[in-house]
Amino acid sequence: MKLKHYLLCALVALTAFNAAALEKLFVLDKGLWQSDNGRLSYFENGAMVSNQLFLDVNKQKLGDTPNDIIQISDHLFAIAVNGSSLVQFIDETGKAMGTSGEIANVRYLASDGKYVYATSYAHTCATASGTMDFTRGFVAKIDIATKETVTAVEVGYEPESLVLYNGRLFVANSGGYSYSESHDYEQTVSVVDPETMKVVRTVDTGKINLYGQMALLDNYLCISSCGDYYSTPACTVLLDCDAVLAGKPDADCVRTLPSVCTFCTAGKDCFYTVGSTFNYTTSQNTFEFNTIRPAEVFSNANTGVTATLPGTMCDDIKKMKQPNFLYMNPYTSYFYATDADDYTTAGYLYQWDPEGKFLGSYRAYICPENMVALPPDGHFGGVEDIVIDRPAADDPDAPVYNLQGIPVTDPVPGHVYIRNGRKFILR
Repeated sequence: MKLKHYLLCALVALTAFNAAALEKLFVLDKGLWQSDNGRLSYFENGAMVSNQLFLDVNKQKLGDTPNDIIQISDHLFAIAVNGSSLVQFIDETGKAMGTSGEIANVRYLASDGKYVYATSYAHTCATASGTMDFTRGFVAKIDIATKETVTAVEVGYEPESLVLYNGRLFVANSGGYSYSESHDYEQTVSVVDPETMKVVRTVDTGKINLYGQMALLDNYLCISSCGDYYSTPACTVLLDCDAVLAGKPDADCVRTLPSVCTFCTAGKDCFYTVGSTFNYTTSQNTFEFNTIRPAEVFSNANTGVTATLPGTMCDDIKKMKQPNFLYMNPYTSYFYATDADDYTTAGYLYQWDPEGKFLGSYRAYICPENMVALPPDGHFGGVEDIVIDRPAADDPDAPVYNLQGIPVTDPVPGHVYIRNGRKFILR
């Protein structure tokens, strides 16, 4: 009897270890602005392995204020280093794999596997064929093979996050420098053809200051509208990318919610959001939590939003001094959030299982924020050429994933998915 008990305990322990072993994350630590102390943390198996991985591996600093990180292929990642005005390429071990030329005030990144697209607040972009000058901000197109910026396109003032969906770049414009420059806040999303680098449509969302990281779930985008921090309140903007590409009127492409989504991440069938807003008039900081089902919101404006997060996440995040990021690992559905503490000392990474059970907090470095999960098996499989119709498969029952690596049970015709490590458009 004891032997059976020990074997059962061993099996449970092994299962728990295997689940934990799936968790591998790069976490960006912004550091202090203009202090050249940005870092890259590496988290694995329930432990913060290093809070200076890039320095450990390369014997040099990462740079000033890293702002975004994405995975391009199995062995290549890109980091937007805002204060250093460059994009740093690394492999899965943290080894430096080259840098872009200068891209002043670089913000967020997206990639199709051949090029990296980077938003910038600046008005001048140096390219391989010469300097390009803009009135507003721009998106730069960087050749991954040469690390050179080949061209750029003007979008709105102070563009923030961008997402590649169905052959188009969706760029959220903030106008965040309106307090110091002679322009108003932006309230638009620019749609760019990445092949021609031309703006093919500009969608007016009706809500200002589209700031921070967007989340993509199927054909829907979740965008934070920060308002003006005074009389115009923050809110949530949902965008139907398919409706945009179909040429429908702006009003049919957008839904707005009074809830705040300062930080958002895509789940299997919903967005999870944490709202953290400060009002200079009242000097109060407000927090709220929501689970948003965008398809339901678009079909019925009065439903689709629940003021909760899984498990104990709401209560756990309320205990943070300054929530700073929210993320769901698309491969395992584990949840993560960061606490920036006072923005000047080392913050924390928080972890929950897929049901929202709190698993622990881990010391990071100063101002931990953006992160990206490494595939548990080391294979990304998200950047190969798109195959029209269903790809040939050794296993016809192989699972189908969306472009975030989230399993999809009911794929929609016309959308892009991944199966057996290959992209395809379902017909």
